[in-house]
Amino acid sequence: MLGALKALIERATRRAESDAVAGWARRLGWVHKRARDGDGFSVHGSFDGTPWRLEWGQPQRRYIVGHELRIRTVIDTPSDLQLLLMSRSLRERLASDAFEQATQGNQTSLDDSLGEEMRWLVVFPKISLAHSQVLRSCFAGVASHRREGAAWLEGPLEHALERAATTWLGAQPPFVLMTLRGRLYLRLELASADEAEITDALALFAIAAASARRVARARGTEPQQWSESTTTAWQSLPRDRQGE
Repeated sequence: MLGALKALIERATRRAESDAVAGWARRLGWVHKRARDGDGFSVHGSFDGTPWRLEWGQPQRRYIVGHELRIRTVIDTPSDLQLLLMSRSLRERLASDAFEQATQGNQTSLDDSLGEEMRWLVVFPKISLAHSQVLRSCFAGVASHRREGAAWLEGPLEHALERAATTWLGAQPPFVLMTLRGRLYLRLELASADEAEITDALALFAIAAASARRVARARGTEPQQWSESTTTAWQSLPRDRQGE
């Protein structure tokens, strides 16, 4: 009885939160859609005419527990511009998992079920965060080209991340920003659909998108050596790989 009552209260709370986000989306001219099972929603909007999609619901990565906020958009950058930033605590956890996966049973490579986040930590050079104590203590990143990774963080994105590190990302929840095949993705462990945190995450996402486009414009004709990843950053991993 107590468990059923608790589940009922949780569903009512999630519905109320979704209704609040729906009102927020309508006020801004965006489209809100509730998930079929009622446990989540999506919001469709645009940045200066470029569409983006936001989802909140069940996680698609095993390193996120409970509910996940996901945002994606097309940024029309070169497919081999591969940038990744995540919370430092998540980086340490994934690096450990990746090492175990790569070495168990004499295995020398990571399989695609681990996702780009894990594999990139192994194959790409680190982004230097030495110039910012706040970023260095809260985040970690890699990039297919070290110079482009540093350029991505320069200016507005660095300042936005420093503000986030002292507010809504202060507890270092699992958080990921990454570019892949001309798209930008954000993942965040978010227990409740809090309008303020979603607004903050979307604002940071918009700055990261603009910064990635700036890096792409500055690239010129420099040849790139890294090949594209073979998996997708948005879709779920196979269920048997998520501990389900």
